Amino acid sequence: MNDQAGRATRPFRFGVVAPILSDLPTWRDRVRRIADSGYSTLLMPDVPTWQPALAPTLATAAALADLRVGSWVYAAALRESRGTAWEAHSLSVLTEGRFEMGIGAGRPGIEVELGLPAVSLAERRARMRETVAALREFDGPELHTPVVMAVSGPKSEALALEVADAVTFVLPADDDRAETTKRVREFAGRRDIELAQHVAAVGDGAAPFMAAPNLDTAALRAADSLIILPSDPAAAAEEIQRRREEIGFSYFVIGANFADTLAPAVAKLAGH
Repeated sequence: MNDQAGRATRPFRFGVVAPILSDLPTWRDRVRRIADSGYSTLLMPDVPTWQPALAPTLATAAALADLRVGSWVYAAALRESRGTAWEAHSLSVLTEGRFEMGIGAGRPGIEVELGLPAVSLAERRARMRETVAALREFDGPELHTPVVMAVSGPKSEALALEVADAVTFVLPADDDRAETTKRVREFAGRRDIELAQHVAAVGDGAAPFMAAPNLDTAALRAADSLIILPSDPAAAAEEIQRRREEIGFSYFVIGANFADTLAPAVAKLAGH
């Protein structure tokens, strides 16, 4: 048991957000290298027109390597519920159960930037609920596509407790370890659910599609923020273990440009 969090200790798993930011042969080599390094899941952001579409890219990745794949995360502000659920179900079928659906409200204002009507927070949450409900309908009794929900406040946390298999917390850059620990423990005390950690920065670098522009990594370290990890693999492994023991995080998601750097830590913690 994890005495600090009062919940069962889950095994570690590690995901990598790997958008296509290079030529295709380089990206394909990266996918294979990620699979060989002990990472469990390859993930794609949901940012239309900035890179190839999420679903065909994940299907391609799943054909390249024996990895789980997933959305990190579908943005409800941009998506119609049943169409998204059908896409997610289809990916589960085509990957033979290796797909997990990450879903969240979406970055504030992203829909307006892409020329779509503004969507309220209440409507975003309604779409998240409807998407999960439709996914369960499409999956039927023979399939259960795991749902990872990104949450940013009490209402989305309540929704995740009701319908999600795992949760990742949208953490403000200035939240320190104590604030995050308190928030996550209070949430986890209400239900035994997998807790995921979105790691936006490693060392002095920030991951594309995972961090705000001009993220100040020195300020993150000064604030003892949990959205950053050390670049030294031994120090990173120690910090990751601490976060599981003290808070309950067991699923860690990093950017692809840090996958090689942290591979020794991942291999150690994931048992490879």
